[in-house]
Amino acid sequence: MNCEIISVGTEILMGDTVNTNATYISNRLKNLGFFVYYHTVVGDNPGRLKNTIQTAYDRSQMIIFTGGLGPTQDDLTKECVCDFLKLDMVLHKESVDAIKNFFKDREIFRSEENLKQAYFPENAIILKNEDGTAPGCIIESEGRIFILLPGPPKEMSHMFEKEVIPYLSKFIDGTLYSRTLRFFGIGESELVGRIKELIVNQTDPTIAPYAKDYEVTLRVTSGGKDKEKCESLVLGTEKKILEIVGEYYYGDGDTSLEMELHKLLKKYDLTVSAAESCSGGLLSSKIISIPGSSNFFLDGIVSYSNLSKISFLKVEKETLEKYGAVSAETAFQMAKNIRKISNTDIGISITGIAGPAGDNRNDNVGQVFIGIDYMRKMYCYEKNLIGDRIRIMNKAAMWAMFHAIKLINKENE
Repeated sequence: MNCEIISVGTEILMGDTVNTNATYISNRLKNLGFFVYYHTVVGDNPGRLKNTIQTAYDRSQMIIFTGGLGPTQDDLTKECVCDFLKLDMVLHKESVDAIKNFFKDREIFRSEENLKQAYFPENAIILKNEDGTAPGCIIESEGRIFILLPGPPKEMSHMFEKEVIPYLSKFIDGTLYSRTLRFFGIGESELVGRIKELIVNQTDPTIAPYAKDYEVTLRVTSGGKDKEKCESLVLGTEKKILEIVGEYYYGDGDTSLEMELHKLLKKYDLTVSAAESCSGGLLSSKIISIPGSSNFFLDGIVSYSNLSKISFLKVEKETLEKYGAVSAETAFQMAKNIRKISNTDIGISITGIAGPAGDNRNDNVGQVFIGIDYMRKMYCYEKNLIGDRIRIMNKAAMWAMFHAIKLINKENE
């Protein structure tokens, strides 16, 4: 089945928004055995959008739209598709209830315009949106399939995985088995370069890299008649990949560094505390964003000044004077003392220069030390991070979780 992706939004044409949706959908369709022949971007203009629909209708069997499902007057994707197919729009009660509950649960104001999102072409298959207010839909008409998805990438990808792929499975001849491997601390180009031979020679399974903020994923997929054979092929390729770049691997599937750390702390009944300087509490915030974190995260201290490090964390004044706040020695004492003060199994510290100037030494911006006290053993990792202040702070927190994950796994092998 040949496919076309139509991205609706003037902000994409103007360069204000990067069209990551088309890349994501193309990668997923490729792995599912569908062929994407065209990508089209069109602004929020009904005349041009209708012309684009006509062109796609004439050359493609499946047309996937992203964007234009919002509550405002310039969100016209559903209306234009409906008009093109000469279908009536009808109110979908379940979507009305979902939209009302979305606003009620968050205690935020709901405009009556939001109910525009609950109208759909008659006989459409409704796609639930668990992350926003704009449901999607699927329309089967005259041998064509129209799939309408929201524009925000998080909403779109979640809907695609949970709603669209099960729908598309009926068009797949056989079975598909897929694994998503997650890597941190390595860029997409380097990772792909290191497994280049596997990618170049791929037939079955396929390997699809996908870069996200601060990490890279590899989706390994096999399709065929025999489910067990597909699983075996994927796991075999996964093993080869991890033999090459396993040092950067931290988990698989729909997960994150904080979720993986949560799993390990729960599995091994461990508690953790954090002492942060340059990360400003981001590490603690990421850890406690996972439900149930109160069972293992006991304390988090933002100790930004030297006086605070001395007063609250009992870092020795001599250490700060001799080595400075941004040093392995200070990171060691911060991690060790927060563990003792909080009486936890693990103490994690972060100290560094997030920028832009940092002690009037611009060449040291991005220098970060991460200390971990675990099993009464001390570890320290020096990082030289690149980016603006917020990126450096985020990367520091993520590196701290990554090293904690690796240490826990290593100590419990």
